[in-house]
Formats: sequence, structure tokens, C-alpha cells
Amino acid sequence: MQTKTFDLGGQSVKIETGLLAKQSTASVTVDIEGTVILATLVADKNDSDRDFFPLTVDYIEKTYAAGKIPGGFFKREGRPSEKETLISRLVDRPLRPLFDSSFTREVQLILTLLSYNPDVDAEIPALIAASACVKLSGLPFNGTLGAVKVGYDGNDYILNPSNSALKESLLDLTVAGTKNAVMMVESEAKELTEDVMLGAVNFGHEKMQVIITAIEELVADANVSQIDWTPPVSDNQAYEEFFEKYKERITDAYSITKKQERNTKLSNIKAEIIESDADANEDEDFGEKISCMFEKAQKNIVRKRIIDGEKRIDGRDTVTVRPIDVKVGILPRTHGSALFTRGETQALVVTALGTEKDAQMIDSLDGRIDDTFIFHYNFPPYSVGEIGRTGSPKRREIGHGKLARRGIQSVVPTVDEFPYTIRVVSEILESNGSSSMASVCGSSLSMMDAGVPIKRPVAGIAMGLVKEGDKHVVLTDILGDEDHLGDMDFKVAGTSVGINALQMDIKVDGITSEIMSKALAQARDARLHILSEMGKVISEARKEPSPFAPRYTHVKIDQSKIAAVIGKGGATIKSIIEKTGAQIDIDDSGLIKIASNDQSIGDKAKEMIEEITVGPQVDKIYEGRVVKIMDFGAFVSITPSQDGLVHISQISEERVNNVSDVLTEGDVVKVKVLEVDKQGRVKLTMKNLD
Repeated sequence: MQTKTFDLGGQSVKIETGLLAKQSTASVTVDIEGTVILATLVADKNDSDRDFFPLTVDYIEKTYAAGKIPGGFFKREGRPSEKETLISRLVDRPLRPLFDSSFTREVQLILTLLSYNPDVDAEIPALIAASACVKLSGLPFNGTLGAVKVGYDGNDYILNPSNSALKESLLDLTVAGTKNAVMMVESEAKELTEDVMLGAVNFGHEKMQVIITAIEELVADANVSQIDWTPPVSDNQAYEEFFEKYKERITDAYSITKKQERNTKLSNIKAEIIESDADANEDEDFGEKISCMFEKAQKNIVRKRIIDGEKRIDGRDTVTVRPIDVKVGILPRTHGSALFTRGETQALVVTALGTEKDAQMIDSLDGRIDDTFIFHYNFPPYSVGEIGRTGSPKRREIGHGKLARRGIQSVVPTVDEFPYTIRVVSEILESNGSSSMASVCGSSLSMMDAGVPIKRPVAGIAMGLVKEGDKHVVLTDILGDEDHLGDMDFKVAGTSVGINALQMDIKVDGITSEIMSKALAQARDARLHILSEMGKVISEARKEPSPFAPRYTHVKIDQSKIAAVIGKGGATIKSIIEKTGAQIDIDDSGLIKIASNDQSIGDKAKEMIEEITVGPQVDKIYEGRVVKIMDFGAFVSITPSQDGLVHISQISEERVNNVSDVLTEGDVVKVKVLEVDKQGRVKLTMKNLD
């Protein structure tokens, strides 16, 4: 057993190996104040001919970690929750680029939450455990990864803030990196400036060095040796000959600005190369080798053009945003809709408003949460001209949806300000670069179209980077090819005031603070440009929600009257709901929320509640139901909780000998209140109603 302990932002961290899961290639536990992660890694011992790295990262929560039993019939953990998927992606993103680029053995990393302190989130322990586990495995891994969370109180940065402290923080930022470079940033903020965000990243990178040192000391103490693996020898001469022979044809293909036409041309060129040279080559892997060299040639050509200051693939310079087209209210029966198009990326974003009963119930380790702001992102295969499966969302869709939600979250009104459950759905219809940021723009437009009073419109933009030696170029509004062939994916979402969300993934070592500062500055200019284009169509929420959206009516009653409105066993309130069709919620303070699609229904329910709480009013006419016939008169229900007596002498202007000759139980009649005596008994009349 080997153990390392150290302090991180006032929290005790313990990394331990050699006790658990010893048949795996490597295993380690990380304990931060009672939140314990077990990381296990198993790597295939044999090399393969794959042209990709099959790394799988799975973060798994066990409910026993929080002393809970799973809900549902089977009482067993089921499919991954959204949080489990997001943490799996969070760990994968900074790890993957650090493996040797030619390493293709299959690797599976499983992170299991064994113990959970509600005040210490599992993100940082999971990242630390993953880094330590990979280093202990002896796999070809370039560097050691550290990770911390950073908060901000308006004056100072907070290292690894607790979950309770994050509720008051203006920033929730997770940063992962090596000794020399930042590899990944994931954050949610409340309209913070570029300088504050950059400072948080630098602060986090500085503070994570203690983690990196501890992991390296642990690996040294454990006497870890590297696995027996030799990188495959690359045939540079064959590639140089291939590149010289075909570079002009590939370069010409990249003069085609439309994505589908360009991809078709490139596919045809590659197929022709393989077909023309196949007869002269007996190598079984010839096709795969050509594909690898072809992709390498594409990468070199695109990157060299950018570094040399030439126009980009679609003819733009480095700072220009693609043409933007905005439309709102395009769907006739939805509560709010927007179509946001930026170049060849298009998002149809729809908003639906519901009552508080429509809130998403989340059963988490922290307890039950009712989420009244729901964001879903869908990426169908036709958006990139492909055939593929549809159905439950994949990891990518969950991750992109979460990023878009982070971008818009801080401007969404609270339930007290806007008493609706809000569901926003982004349907990606076309994709060629940053559909998540298009979803941010579209969601802002769609909610304003639905009458949601957001604080300010929000826009998002994706930045890229090409870095060769000491030269680098930051790209605004990257295309899909520039993302794939470039060195950085840097997404920024925010308002005209500041940044709401920032996500960054780095594929190379050596991203400096200067480069990040330049990317943030270009992103701000692009964001303001997009907000200006959006503002030409709609700049604030509509004054009234859609006529198809629920209407809310509020009634405040004395707390002593709550029981009367609810009635015995809920009979009274159920009666009001059945008679009107409205949805009614009562809280402990006496606030009653009435929701209905028709305002007249809400008004009727409000009137019935007021009749219960205020009591019958003398000379007021009611429509009631005869509930009981007596010899001396009839009892009529004028409110769900109040009956009154119509004496036989008050039934008609003419003499009535028998009540049953005129009235029967179940009749609906109009009556007027004559008197309410001291005992609360109500006397009614059916005479002189005009």
C-alpha cells in the first residue's frame, strides 16, 4: 500500500493504492472529506491495427454511498443518470489528449463513488483518481493531470468551494491541466468579465500543482514501470511521396465552401486514389494506410493555410462570424419558437410553459430536486447528412445540452418571478460548427418569444486554435473541420454584460494565458455582434405569454382558511378542480396558484375560493345545487363548503304546498343570500332575483 495526503483549499485529500481491486491493471482511491472514489483501469495487453484509441470512461454512483436505497421496483441502480454521464465526459476530455497519439490498445477506466459527503461534489475526486490511476498503470501518458474547482465571491477566488458555498458563488469553474498547461475548463458564471474568468483559470492551474506533485510522488513510491510497448514506426517517406503527389487535388477540394459538396469531393478523391493504386499494392491494410495518410494530408493543408494567413475553408478571415439569420414565432401552436441559423449550422429551439407540477423530479444522492427549468438538446443524424439511429440521447447530446443550459441559466427568472415550469428543446437541423452555441442563441430567442422575462439576451460562440511551434492563430466561429483538425475548442456564452458559461478543451500542450486572453477578447467581439443581429428581430420578452400557454391567477388567503379551502380529505379543493378544470396549488403561507389555459376558468376558480374564504355575501346571487329536500324547504350548496336553506316560503312568488312539487335533489338553481346569522347559517331565496 502507498498513501499520499495533502491539503487542498482547506480540505484533506488522501490518495491510496494497493488495497482494493488488485487484479486490475491499476487501482486507486481518492478521499476528500468523506467523498470517496475508487478508480480502476484495465488495459488490453495486445497491440492492434486500429486507427483510433478505444478509451472508455464510466463514472458510476452507488446510492449506498449516501446511505440511501434506490427508488423504483427493483431497488437497484439502473441506467446512468445525467450527472453520471456528465462526469464521465468531464474526466474523458482532459485525459484522452495526453495518451500517446499512436497508442491504440483498448482501455477501460471505471470510477465508482463509494462514499458521499453532500458538501463535497464528486467531480474533483473523480478527476484526481483518474489521473493517479492512469499514471499507476504505466501506460504511455504524457504528463500528470491535476484538477480543482474555483469559486468567486465578487472579490476573491475560492479554491474547491463546498457545495453549500457554491450556492452563493458567482462562479462554478472546474479546471484540469498538467504542470505546464491547462487542458480543460468547464464553468457556469453569472455575467462575469473576461478578466475574471481568465484569472480563475490561472488561479486554478496554479493551485492544482500540489495534486500533480502528490501523484508523481505516489507513482515513484509505488515503483511503477512503463508497460512493454513500442510506438509503431511511421513511414515518413511514403507519406511525403503521397503528399507531393496528391496535395494539389486535396487543396483544390478545400476551395469548395459548402460542407456537403466539399466532403463529397474529398471522399471521391480518396476512393479514386485507393482504386488506382490498389492493383499495384498487395498489402492487406493498403486502404487503411491510404485513409490515414489522406487525413494527415488534410490536416497539414488546412493548418498550413491558416498559419500562413490565407483564407479559411469557407473564405472567411480569422475574426469574421458567418452570416446570421434569425426568425421567431415560426411554429403556430407552440408557446415560443425560434430558428437560429449561423452559416451551415441551424437550430430550431422551442419553448413550452407548464405549471409547477410539470417540474422535472430528480432523485439524486442529495435528495429529491424539482427542476423548473428543463433544457434538452437533440442531434439527429440528418443534421450532418448521415443515416443513424434515433432514440434515447447519447453522451454527446447530454453534454451539449448541459453546456447550453449553463449559458442561459443565470438569466432565467425564478419561480417567484415567473411561476412556470420552462422546457426548452433545441432541435439541430444542420450542423457545421458549434451547434451548442447556436442552441444558446436560439433558446434566448425562443424564451423571449414565449414571454419568459429573461434578464438579458444570451449568445454563444465557439473559438478555435491552430498552433505550430511559436506561431498560433485564434479562429472565431470555427467550422466542424477546423474543430476536428485544430488544437482547441473554446466555447463562450454570455450577455452584453459578461460571461455565463465557458468550456475549453485543448488537444496540445502549451496553451498560454496570452492565447486564452486573445480567444476571450475575440469571443466577446463575436458575441456582441451576434447579440446585435438577434436584437434586430427581438430584444426583450413579449409582454404576454402565448394564448396557448397556461394562465396563472394568484390568490392570497389567511393561513387559518387553508383547511377550509382544502376541505376534509381534500374534498373541497377537488370539487373546485372538477367544476372548473383548473390546476390549483396551495402552499403553507396561504398563497394559492391557479393555472388554466383559459383565463375565464382561472377567474371562476378564484371566485369559488374567495367565496369559501370570505363567506357568502348578502344580496349576492349564486348558482347552486339542491342537495337535500325537507318538508320546510331545501338545502342548496352555493360553494364547495357552504350550504344554505331556501325556506318553502322563499321558493316561489306563488304558494308552494310541497317542496318536492318544485324542486328535486340535484337541480341547479339560482338563489340570493338573504341573511347570514351569528352561527354562520345562511338563509336563501329564489324570489325577486331580477
